[in-house]
Amino acid sequence: MSQVFRELLKKVGSGSHTAKSLSRSEAATAGRLLLTQAATPAQIGAFLIAHRIKRPTPEELAGLLDAYADLGPCLPALPNRQPLAVLGCPYDGRSRTAPVTVITALLLAVAGVPVLLHGGDRMPTKAGLPLIDIWRYWQLPLDRLSLDQVDRLLQQTNLGFLYLPRHFPQAAALVPYREEIGKRPPLATVELLWCPYAGPAHLMSGFVHPPTETVALAALAQRGTALVTTVKGLEGGVDLPRSRTAIIGLRESDGSWQRLLLYPQNYGFSREDPPLMTESAYLKSLTALLQGDRCPLYESAVWNGGFYLWRLGGCDSLEQGFSKARSLISEGHLLAHLDRLRQAVASLT
Repeated sequence: MSQVFRELLKKVGSGSHTAKSLSRSEAATAGRLLLTQAATPAQIGAFLIAHRIKRPTPEELAGLLDAYADLGPCLPALPNRQPLAVLGCPYDGRSRTAPVTVITALLLAVAGVPVLLHGGDRMPTKAGLPLIDIWRYWQLPLDRLSLDQVDRLLQQTNLGFLYLPRHFPQAAALVPYREEIGKRPPLATVELLWCPYAGPAHLMSGFVHPPTETVALAALAQRGTALVTTVKGLEGGVDLPRSRTAIIGLRESDGSWQRLLLYPQNYGFSREDPPLMTESAYLKSLTALLQGDRCPLYESAVWNGGFYLWRLGGCDSLEQGFSKARSLISEGHLLAHLDRLRQAVASLT
């Protein structure tokens, strides 16, 4: 048993009236003891559920991110120092709405914006469709790449994927606790804010509840993360909804912040989010989209792709972003880039 961890656990787990928040340095210590499993399984499970009930503070999230930075992988800065887009999505995937995150990533990569995704396998508590299963369906074994190969793939194709079980096994070892405690622990929020990259980055982070956005922005400010886009996205991810107003937060490198509300009907989009019917039908529809088919995913792909192309400097206006997304899809550029990814992965492995 870790006596140090026991004292930290006592602080956060003392109940609604006597529990205390950890300082940033204490949270970083707790994070390291969690990741190295110096704490016992009983201590780890108790901490994760107690911390969820108490709710993490910005200092605690910043400290846990410090621990991830200390023990986790970190890709080196790209040679041209171009800002990298990091798409922070829930690791337990999607179960109700059809994701277009990978299409957004391909659109950005084709447009010259480097993109990094990260995640693991099917994960509790939702056990929804994870990103890695989409890449596997497209015959892209991104889970088999070493960290150096991920870096080289990113340089060659503008797209990289960090696979938790291979690249951060300490964090992957904590995944079973999610099933055992039956709830997402605060580490699920940390994953949305994690930026495993050494160069200039623009972090995209999804959220569900407004208080989460407030705490996340404060934690990222403590960590010195300047460029941030928060999205009240579908199922907590970064996919913009069409069935409701898209609520977005924009923080610039100078620290300024503004709220952006996007109404899909104002730009000619219908107000319907495509459901995730069966995963096999969804994956076939996703491939059809790459081939230029205007399937039910098409409008969501353009809606999201256009926004992110504009936000990340690929276009001067939202309207230009939507137009560019449509042309890149219809002219087969995404399908061609997928082939380039396959060739690059084959050469690396």
